[in-house]
Amino acid sequence: MNNTAVRLDHVQLRFGSETIFQDLSFEVRQGEFVCLLGPSGCGKSTSLRLMGDLLQANGGSVEVAGLPPSQAWEQVAFVFQSPRLAPWRNVMDNVLMGVELRSGRAAARQQTAKAQGLLDLVGLGTSAHKFPAMLSGGERQRVAIARALAVDPSIVLMDEPFSALDPNTRLRLRQEIVRIWQETQRTVVFVTHDIEEAIWLADRIVLLSNKPTRVLESIVVDAPRPRQLQQDPALQALRQRLEHLFHTLGFDPSTETLAP
Repeated sequence: MNNTAVRLDHVQLRFGSETIFQDLSFEVRQGEFVCLLGPSGCGKSTSLRLMGDLLQANGGSVEVAGLPPSQAWEQVAFVFQSPRLAPWRNVMDNVLMGVELRSGRAAARQQTAKAQGLLDLVGLGTSAHKFPAMLSGGERQRVAIARALAVDPSIVLMDEPFSALDPNTRLRLRQEIVRIWQETQRTVVFVTHDIEEAIWLADRIVLLSNKPTRVLESIVVDAPRPRQLQQDPALQALRQRLEHLFHTLGFDPSTETLAP
């Protein structure tokens, strides 16, 4: 049985005269947590848009759950860098918004108990009545995660969802997303430019090059969870190797800018 959730095969993509992808190929297996890691501007988020049928490739093929993205959109949900909550809707109504948009208001109302369970899962079980302005940044992102899960996707595409948060909140949400992934057994494709975040989260790291983007390495991270980067020599060595690779690309991973 084919256990491939996502496959990009020799994908080409151009925006005007700029080539984004010339020959991009990688796979994500069902139930796998894969981090797409690479310097800013290399097309990490763009690859998610191809998977989610928000863009079409100029060449090669993209498959999601064995189908073209245009036929697999119900299998996919997004979590973006910004939570994108509707400020006039309370937490419960925001969680149900994706269901409502896909299936209608009546269907969404029938999912209230499920939505409450998802709020319990993300640690906001007592906050269903609150509005986004009453929540912290981390809490709003938890609502966005619950909203993504509410449409019952098999694949969750996460586009740097923690990058706008403070370091302590980022750390807590990294721990939470691993717990949620383990409980729900969804496939996760997670975009990041943060080396430590990728090592903390991923079953496998797909390291991308500068444009025109290709896969430099696919690195299995088999350390048990929860991971202790500071106490694990193997993870420390992996971080140093990834930092070195970033420097060879002309980027400083500590500042995410072109190195002088």
